[in-house]
Amino acid sequence: MLEHVTGTGARIGGAGAGIAARLAAGAPARPAGGAALDQILIASGAAGVLTAALLVLGWGHRSGRVTVLARAADVAARGPGRGTPGWAALPIPVAMVSLMVALLGMYWDISLHISHGRDEGPLANIAHYPILIGLFGIFTSGVLAVVLPKGERPGAASVRITRDWHAPVGGVLLAGAGFYALLGFPLDDVWHRIFGQDVTLWGPTHLMLIGGAGLSLVAMMVLEREGRRACGAAGQPPGWLRYARRCMHGGGLLIGLSVFQAEYDFGVPQFRLVHQPLLIALAAGCALVAARLWAGRGGAVFAVVFYMAVRGGVSLLVGGVIGELWAAVPLYFAEAVCVEVAALVLARRPLALGAVSGVLIGTAGFGAEYAYGQVAFRLPWTPDILAEGMVMAVAGGVAGGVCGALLAEGLRGRMPRPAVARGVFAAALVAVAAAVANGLVFTVPQGRTATVTLTDVRGDAAHRTAEARVEFSPADTVDGPAWVTVTGWQGQGLHVDRLVRVREGVYRTTAPMPLHGDWKTLVRVHDGRALAGVPVYLPDDPAIGAKELAAPPRFTRDLRGERTILQRELKTDVPGWLWAACSAVVLLCTLALVLSLGWGVARIARRLPDRPAPAGAGRDGARHEVGTEEDAEESAEAGA
Repeated sequence: MLEHVTGTGARIGGAGAGIAARLAAGAPARPAGGAALDQILIASGAAGVLTAALLVLGWGHRSGRVTVLARAADVAARGPGRGTPGWAALPIPVAMVSLMVALLGMYWDISLHISHGRDEGPLANIAHYPILIGLFGIFTSGVLAVVLPKGERPGAASVRITRDWHAPVGGVLLAGAGFYALLGFPLDDVWHRIFGQDVTLWGPTHLMLIGGAGLSLVAMMVLEREGRRACGAAGQPPGWLRYARRCMHGGGLLIGLSVFQAEYDFGVPQFRLVHQPLLIALAAGCALVAARLWAGRGGAVFAVVFYMAVRGGVSLLVGGVIGELWAAVPLYFAEAVCVEVAALVLARRPLALGAVSGVLIGTAGFGAEYAYGQVAFRLPWTPDILAEGMVMAVAGGVAGGVCGALLAEGLRGRMPRPAVARGVFAAALVAVAAAVANGLVFTVPQGRTATVTLTDVRGDAAHRTAEARVEFSPADTVDGPAWVTVTGWQGQGLHVDRLVRVREGVYRTTAPMPLHGDWKTLVRVHDGRALAGVPVYLPDDPAIGAKELAAPPRFTRDLRGERTILQRELKTDVPGWLWAACSAVVLLCTLALVLSLGWGVARIARRLPDRPAPAGAGRDGARHEVGTEEDAEESAEAGA
């Protein structure tokens, strides 16, 4: 019943130890708003220098004065990118490595914020560096794909930039996804200045950072398709290499879509538990259906193998090597089997495969993750979410499944009629939006209290811990909950203790909870749509003008919205319309990225069909290329 990770002593990694040392030395209070001006200037200057260097390389390559990019592209085309021209062979591995670096930095950064709270500034957090390097690497890979084609048109789907310069559409999308993610950093600082620190992964600007990186996999898939077609049938790589690449791309997409679950992975979600099965099913449906259709038989299973190697490796590095918090890894193997079984009958009917796979993922896959989570998740699923969680999982699975089918069909040049494809895509987006909105609807019980009685109090004021007995009033305040926990965080560790029910309305802890230093300790209650918290101990925080909330031997406090406790740094005097307006701007940017990726997939489906098309112009005035032997082989493999 207990997950208790203090992270103190020898297990605190290098970054955590540095933060602790600065605090012990009397460093200035950590800011609760935007970064200090000097750090903004340093970061902006570094970004400017890197961008200038990238522009110089690109201009030098286009003008013929710099040959380093051409040489690197030739090496990549003969090595890991075999079977694709240099303008695809070099950017794709650069983007994949950059994504892994950013993923490591992201989970490291989340771990630090959970265990240590705010940092002194963006440059004082060592985990920010791999994030920035990784996101800039994604942007760089897109720019490379745009500038590398010289003296040639990289396929019929390419985008015209100047009279004699055409760029692959996948490169344009990849640069756009990288730019969108990088834009999240300065916007995040502006957001904090306006609204204060939103200590949650699901802050709008935080979603930009992870969303741009995760969705860049779609751009990479498009670029890989363009590269293979440009090489023709004679230049295709061996079948096993093509299969491995596609499975890796499917696994990469699964990783990218799974990062939205990170709060649940660490055991400190700030939203209803039904979101977790929704997010798992959505990621599984989209990535695994796409992998199965694009790679062929076994593609979904091997995509999960790649996902487990990378995502599990990141958890091992952050929790085992660096010494910060461990993050759970959803399993996804049951979902992959669901897709493979459905494909035995429906492989040649992609949209039906996506829908049926989604239903199986939302039911059988939900059951498998439910059982797995009892031992793997800090907050395992409970009967409280069984009915609604399965409905959410089916909705996410079906929406993700049909999107994955559209993606795979676009990559294979076999997109359904535009009216059908657009209708299905729009319906999937609406379904996801409705499911997310449903999960965001919660209530805060009114007129309810909790009486906390401390027991077995130990240590002095600087090391105080205690167990507790918690009695809710009225007693039916908690009835078959998703969780009743004591959570302590941001005190150089994480403490998540699932309380034991003594009798109706009365619970007890199973281990000492921290009541000292910078720890923020509270009782959390999630029952149906109710999300509430009771603060037990909160530290003095001069940066936000908050005084210490002590934990006397016995006290009674009201249940209140837990956001005011978990996100204590949020400003309360900001007009609601301003938050809505700023969120709308982020939403519009996100929709622009998603729709651009959809446009790119549809473009290559029209311009690079998998079978010969009648001579003449297409809908957009462009002449279709003739299908190749490689396309016929690909279609046969996917239908197997």
